[in-house]
Amino acid sequence: MMYSLRVADLPTTERPRERLIAHGPKSLSTAELIAILLGTGQGQGKLSAVGLGQYLLQKLGQHQREPLAVLRDISVQELMEIPGVGPAKATTILAAIELGKRVFHARPSDQAVIDDPAVAASLLSNDLMWQSQERFAVLLLDIKHRLIGMQVISIGTATETLAHPRDIFREVIRRGATRLIVAHNHPSGSVDPSPEDITLTRQLLVGAQFLGIPLLDHLILGNGDYLSLRQTTSLWQETPQGD
Repeated sequence: MMYSLRVADLPTTERPRERLIAHGPKSLSTAELIAILLGTGQGQGKLSAVGLGQYLLQKLGQHQREPLAVLRDISVQELMEIPGVGPAKATTILAAIELGKRVFHARPSDQAVIDDPAVAASLLSNDLMWQSQERFAVLLLDIKHRLIGMQVISIGTATETLAHPRDIFREVIRRGATRLIVAHNHPSGSVDPSPEDITLTRQLLVGAQFLGIPLLDHLILGNGDYLSLRQTTSLWQETPQGD
């Protein structure tokens, strides 16, 4: 497939930069976002910047993993093996990826109030989001939902993690926390809860109710996204928790 049409030949309203300004970055395809980073294609009669972005994703898609998952860990040398991607384009792409990671991994300050799933997911992303193995972690909070600390409780395989309610609550009690949020990652990138995730959440809710230490949420993280079980299931209605 050829993508020789230059960005300059497109109507103004269809050019990636202009569309980003008018409608925001979410309106652009991945290839178009890469095209903005590349700036230009390969020259007369060859791939345009958008075409080069599409070609790059096509080449990355030949790997076992989804193209964007490959981009997370790709090196300058690997990018430069793709025709049309030299040192300037490769380093621009890697700089954008690293900047995106740092923005996403920005951590709230100590004693920050964790009152929203998005804030909790941001806090946990560095330890959970991009890991190749499942990890189970707990956020420890005081009565005002201020952060006391974070602890990775267990590390499993690529498809399974091991977490037991006693290990989780042991850490909560040891650190003197009075509220908790638990979270784990799915290396597959899907944030859909498994039957085991639902079962464990039910167990934790019962334990939290018994101990008088409310479980505020259970988050699943993966591929730059997260899901709040409290917001998407009826589990908290089945076993009410204090705030």
